[in-house]
Amino acid sequence: MNAADLHTLTGAYALHALPEPERARFERHLADCAACAREVREFAGTATRLGLAASLVPPPAMRERVLRGITAVRQVPPDDLRRASGGGRGATWFARRATHLALAACVTVAAGLGGVAVWQHHEAEQARDGADRVQRQARALTRVLAAPDAAMTSGRIEDGGVATVVASRSQDRAAVIADARRLPADRVYQMWFDDGGVMRPAGLLGRGGTGTSAVMSGAVDGARGMGITVEPAGGSPRPTTEPVAALELPG
Repeated sequence: MNAADLHTLTGAYALHALPEPERARFERHLADCAACAREVREFAGTATRLGLAASLVPPPAMRERVLRGITAVRQVPPDDLRRASGGGRGATWFARRATHLALAACVTVAAGLGGVAVWQHHEAEQARDGADRVQRQARALTRVLAAPDAAMTSGRIEDGGVATVVASRSQDRAAVIADARRLPADRVYQMWFDDGGVMRPAGLLGRGGTGTSAVMSGAVDGARGMGITVEPAGGSPRPTTEPVAALELPG
């Protein structure tokens, strides 16, 4: 493998798909290649968002189509991206925009295929208007995730699990994706915007589980942080328990 080939390994490295000899060589290359380092960060961020947001298992036919298609598509190295966009700031914009377009397309396909792919299926089935509601929420989540300025941060949930917050300042919206301990039927996770120490209600996250997702109700409106508490079913006008998670809003 020559030096030019190393530029094509950013995607495989971000997905931990390189065998040990190639991984070690690529990491040595990564230390001296700012373009590849940036691309790895963007691929890893996109993979994290998709992994947390999508719970739909693709049909076998889709897997076969993708595997056939990738044999005829060559990854464009970072140097080619810079030349195509004129270099400098244009290259950074080009790479970021390509990543966001790919993210938007993938999440939109996931939402379109399943309708409820990014939300809890059982809740949709229990409500007469569940499918329409879930589709609206999925579209709202897609808009936040695919926004050009979308940024995310993650933190631990006190009683076990991880919460990830994705925020878009241009849209003035934020979304939460969490793997959280399942709560009993009379309890619910509730989200809050932290306005300088004052907690503003931001909607319910549900009873927890793997891949629980929700767009926070209301605008970010200058809030610098958010919290998650456990509340009685239906939620509370103000927190009644200490936060099980508290995160700064990214961006």
